[in-house]
Amino acid sequence: MNAPSYKILWIDDEIEMLEAHITFLKQKGFAITPCSSGDDGVEEITKDDYDLILLDEMMPGKGGLETLIEIKELRPHIPVVMITKSEEESLMDDAIGQKIDDYLTKPVNPSQVLMVIKKHVQSKKIVTSKLGQRYIKDINRLNMILDGPAKWTDWIEAYRSFCEWDLEMDEFPDEGLMEIHKGTHKNWNSQFARYFEKNYENWVNSKKRPPLSVDIVQNTVVPRLKNGEQVVFIVVDCMRMDLWMKMEKLLADIYHIDHEDYFSIIPSATPFSRNSIFAGKFPQDVAKMYPDDWKAYPDDEVSRNKREGELIARQLKDKGVQLENGSKYIKVMNASEGEGLPRRIENMLSSQLVSVVINFVDVLTHGRSSNVLLKEIVPDEAAFRALMQTWFEHSSLYDALKMLARKKVTVIITTDHGSVLCSRGTIAHGKKDTSTNLRYKYGDNINCNPKDAKLIKNPDRYRLPSYTVATTYIIARDDFYFVYPNKYNEYQRHFQNSFQHGGITMDEIILPVAILKPKG
Repeated sequence: MNAPSYKILWIDDEIEMLEAHITFLKQKGFAITPCSSGDDGVEEITKDDYDLILLDEMMPGKGGLETLIEIKELRPHIPVVMITKSEEESLMDDAIGQKIDDYLTKPVNPSQVLMVIKKHVQSKKIVTSKLGQRYIKDINRLNMILDGPAKWTDWIEAYRSFCEWDLEMDEFPDEGLMEIHKGTHKNWNSQFARYFEKNYENWVNSKKRPPLSVDIVQNTVVPRLKNGEQVVFIVVDCMRMDLWMKMEKLLADIYHIDHEDYFSIIPSATPFSRNSIFAGKFPQDVAKMYPDDWKAYPDDEVSRNKREGELIARQLKDKGVQLENGSKYIKVMNASEGEGLPRRIENMLSSQLVSVVINFVDVLTHGRSSNVLLKEIVPDEAAFRALMQTWFEHSSLYDALKMLARKKVTVIITTDHGSVLCSRGTIAHGKKDTSTNLRYKYGDNINCNPKDAKLIKNPDRYRLPSYTVATTYIIARDDFYFVYPNKYNEYQRHFQNSFQHGGITMDEIILPVAILKPKG
């Protein structure tokens, strides 16, 4: 006969009256150690390891709360379920303050005790055992939709579901299921690239399309400003859908959150996609507005995003928005600039619109490629999500959002593009003046393997800037990154298993837009 899986300590001054309960639990495979006093129970946990403690609240001598305090001092991680005759709120507040994990009210029956034990000692095992069944059912359902004449809304639903599974597998990891999940990711990204490329040229030249980068302000900010609402518009650079979901869990207690997700334009990179958000125009039109910023093939493209505050002001004026006291713009490039962000935003709330750009996630994404310590801390996507949550919990952005939740302000949070973990190099051919980006490149007569990237020979048809009659773009698919033939090994050493953006994957293209209304 197998040894019982879990050991339970039951402390009750009337323990002899619970013999039927104990027998029932033993039949279910639990090892029950009975104790008739708080002192005996505290002594027992110093002798043996227990998976859970059932603790009577009303005992002569050392009472339940006093015993609980001593148990938590000695073994703070053992779950404790308090059993009480009283339902007084003050009593339960005291017990919860001392970190009980659950409680039952007398009289209890054996089934109630069994359920509370399973909840605390077997829940992870039970969830994990059911996880695979639920996953296969959900993915099969979505595969049937995506294999048919899928609409853009179907892709957003599928990717949202995929990211929710990411978060669930982070909490309940199963090696076999995670391998299947990786395969789903790879297949869906390839399928999405075909769908996106088939439709994208028509989308950028038509009003009948899914929401793109150029539509975000028009669709979400403008209507609320015209309705007289005060809006804080936040763009977190390089924030994927799964990263946003980590943030959303922390914000759900203080905000009502609605979604209006969208597709990034290509290249899915800051100079192109974020300028298009603020301008409400495609890169070709932005380049015509500021030709000096868009000279051919600069190595440093940061300067192309220096006019975002001006761009959104022009866009709102073109759309007939009359703002009370104008608009304000904040750009946070690093931690030191982020200090005091809540105060900076509050000082700007005299304006009807405050726009904020947060660069931390993008800095983290790029910094990981060159920082050995960051690579150790963030070896995979699950660790990336965990680090993102840790940053956000302690960030000035979170402090600012908590401050805004106390005011009658509508907050709109989005991003300009996501990122993808790259594992395969593909050779790009081009001249010295070709742009240096790893997921997209442009230059004269550049070329690549057509299986690994999309080749754009006529940028005008994709609303992209042209610099000469030979300007060509290449946009990577799947998990490829571009390398040059003479630097193949060098690039592989440096960029293998790195997060990059600019290409065509769900992770880079399908992006969150969240509208937050304070609950108070």
